[in-house]
Amino acid sequence: MEGKLVVIGAGSWGTALASLAAPHVDTVIWARSRTVADEISVEHTNSRYLPDVALSRTLVATAEIEHALLGAAVVLIAVPSHGTRAVLEMAAPHIAAGTPVFSLSKGIEDGSMRRMSEVIEEVIPHAVTGVLTGPNLAREIALGQPAACVVASHDGEAAARVQSALHSSTLRVYTSSDVVGSELAGATKNIIAIASGIADGLGFGENTRAAIMTRGLAEMGRLGIACGGHTLTFGGLAGVGDLIATCTSEKSRNRTVGFALGQGRDLIEIIDSMHMVAEGVKSAGPLVRLARDVGVEMPISEQVAAIVAGTTTPRRALLELMERPARVEWDEALYRGLVTD
Repeated sequence: MEGKLVVIGAGSWGTALASLAAPHVDTVIWARSRTVADEISVEHTNSRYLPDVALSRTLVATAEIEHALLGAAVVLIAVPSHGTRAVLEMAAPHIAAGTPVFSLSKGIEDGSMRRMSEVIEEVIPHAVTGVLTGPNLAREIALGQPAACVVASHDGEAAARVQSALHSSTLRVYTSSDVVGSELAGATKNIIAIASGIADGLGFGENTRAAIMTRGLAEMGRLGIACGGHTLTFGGLAGVGDLIATCTSEKSRNRTVGFALGQGRDLIEIIDSMHMVAEGVKSAGPLVRLARDVGVEMPISEQVAAIVAGTTTPRRALLELMERPARVEWDEALYRGLVTD
């Protein structure tokens, strides 16, 4: 890719992608903290978010957002969903018209119930928007372990530009036109990962986890299709791929939160003990409200939202789910696009 890649946000995921791209593309990362920015540029580490990981020596960091965005050809927004709007408002005056601005966060904005690409469109209407998603545990990406992701945009040229910037011998980058499905898959899988962690924390086994993941996939598909997503997206990297990684890995922040909840720990205590954000905690309520607005039933997500809100307990939530009426497994709407006459 010609031009400069700018990553806004120096948490674990933003730092991992920026470090991966830096040897091949002129890359700058913006950190809110000058201390973090200086450490990345001088020490080539980010000890707060990626301890014991050596970053690319060609990666440049800055705490000045205007400086970071000067001449940007592609911008990746690696900021938690609850802070995205404020950072976009800071960045907007410094982003040229037509620049691809892609979200890396997997959440729904509280209050507006907007996906992150919709927030970008609202705050930076002159940008070309998209999303990068998939089974991407940041530490593994930073260590160069083989992985894959998908970049989705309604603008194929913009998606191809992001693909060109990030595709490497350790990260396969696929493109998609399904922004809606990709974003809703990413947001939903975080909530299902909390449920998976809760089940593990309660001491249940593989059968329980498999049931949660599979029925969570059904919830993801129902919501995504109701909102205009494509069926195949949920069987791909953005859907089942990310679901597997997030529900089963001990590196998953959302599963970690769920596991602690299942063990009976207090949510505030759990969050305070973590350096990083578990998006599912913030997104559970907005996602469930979005589902209700479009007439979609999401029983697992509803119970997670209630646990996070403090209106139910993990054991009571499990009992509610197991006592639901029997039903057919698959909704015919999920077959749309797969079944032909």
